[in-house]
Amino acid sequence: MADYRKILGLLLEGRSYREVVEIAGCSHRDVARVRQEVQDRALTSIVAITDADLAKWFPDGRRRVSEEYVQPDLARVVASMKQNRHFTLLLAWRRYVDTKDAGKKYGYSQFCALFTDYLRTHDLVAVLRHEPGRAMLVDWAGDTIDLIDAVTGEVTRAVLFVAVLPFSGMMFCRAYADMKSPAWLNAHVQAFAFYGGVPQIVVPDNPTTSTHQTHKGDAERVVNARYQHLADHYQCAIVPARVKRPRDKAAAENAVNVVNKRVIGYLDDDVFTTLTELNDAIDERVREINHDIRRADDTTRWERFDTEERNFLEPLPDAAFEDVSWKELKAGRNYHVTADTQRYSVPFTLAGKLLRVRLTSSRVTVFDGHEMLCEHPRLTGRKGQYSTLPEHVPPQHRNIDGLWSRQWFTDRARSVGPATVTVIEQILDGQAIEAQGYLACQNILDGLGKSNRERLEAACQELVNRSAQPTYSTLKRLMAAIDSDAKKPRPVVPAASTRKRVSSVVFRDTMPDVYVRDASHYARDEEGN
Repeated sequence: MADYRKILGLLLEGRSYREVVEIAGCSHRDVARVRQEVQDRALTSIVAITDADLAKWFPDGRRRVSEEYVQPDLARVVASMKQNRHFTLLLAWRRYVDTKDAGKKYGYSQFCALFTDYLRTHDLVAVLRHEPGRAMLVDWAGDTIDLIDAVTGEVTRAVLFVAVLPFSGMMFCRAYADMKSPAWLNAHVQAFAFYGGVPQIVVPDNPTTSTHQTHKGDAERVVNARYQHLADHYQCAIVPARVKRPRDKAAAENAVNVVNKRVIGYLDDDVFTTLTELNDAIDERVREINHDIRRADDTTRWERFDTEERNFLEPLPDAAFEDVSWKELKAGRNYHVTADTQRYSVPFTLAGKLLRVRLTSSRVTVFDGHEMLCEHPRLTGRKGQYSTLPEHVPPQHRNIDGLWSRQWFTDRARSVGPATVTVIEQILDGQAIEAQGYLACQNILDGLGKSNRERLEAACQELVNRSAQPTYSTLKRLMAAIDSDAKKPRPVVPAASTRKRVSSVVFRDTMPDVYVRDASHYARDEEGN
């Protein structure tokens, strides 16, 4: 359609037909039509002419034709496509054609053209103006990186946390073993430390680690308590993006896309065995993104952050945030509470009592009601470790020396019996390294002697009598054979001497207790008896 306002303006300027055709890109017929209106209405200026006047003077013939067609509900088509990603224009056109409204129906190509024109004027996107130091957008990257255990060869997937300051585009990225709450909170702490300050607001998505529903089926979501504690510690606000509104966090989506291409894409062929090794490689890639890549305005992310945004961040608090969790734990008979497979001592007088335990990433604090009892450094690594404070140990358990030593085992064996002591000593003496026999001694004293010390002592006595090799299996078989006191072996008694005494008369006076038979005792009678 010709631009009649432009043609009218050129004619009022005194331009020729040829100049108007070349400038406005219209036909001579359109110019003649406008010239006729200028002459008939005696127009001298275009200022007072409205669009309604132009539409009345130069009616569009196509509009009269379009009135014969049924107009599609394009707003409903847009809504359907947003709600259902499988909804297509072809499906929308078929539904439009199948309607029972009287009138002509557009073909598929014209339907698509109308839809495109509608989007051009209705599906508009506002330009977000980001202020320096105001917001930090965070999200988990969709793709993962494999970690291979160097010993077992087991493959696990590491997920990547991404944070970005939208004003400067400064990015932070770090890998974690999972997307649980401790990793989520630690990632924020690391991000704040990376930027050297705290923005006014943090804009996350709506994962369960950041928000939750107050009631099942209710669309309202609130910030989790632990996430809110982090915000309170750093004096910032948590403003989650609207559900299914990716444009609310377009900068985070763009940062995730950059990480997928320039971090995960670059490191995909490398082999990593630990998170530390992977994060070192990620740091190199992120540094290149922030410091080396120049954007359309010929600046890097770091240059804009350092010169225009850094000073707008709030300072970091004196102490870093530590995630706090509370548990109610019962002190065992060994006056220790067990938290996350590690054991921490409490005063022995509280054994068997239910206590409150506060756990942070570095400390474990035990409370009796509101009274703090003690504090331990949090144990990590191997399961089942003990943290025992000396003042918590009862008097009878103090000053125990020689634990897991030769004396410790022989002292325990002495409470069973002398034969057991002999067997324990034989086991320890029979090892090239004495400590190699400790486990066998432990198995014998705890495994065999725990339920019946008398039978263990009897089995050890039998083993000594036989001069057999002392082992756990041998003693176990001997104990199984001893099912009554009658079968218990008697202690070894030295045999009588076989040395022949001298039967001389000379010694009779000096040895009155010796009786020697004479030869008549052995004489035979006449019958040979």
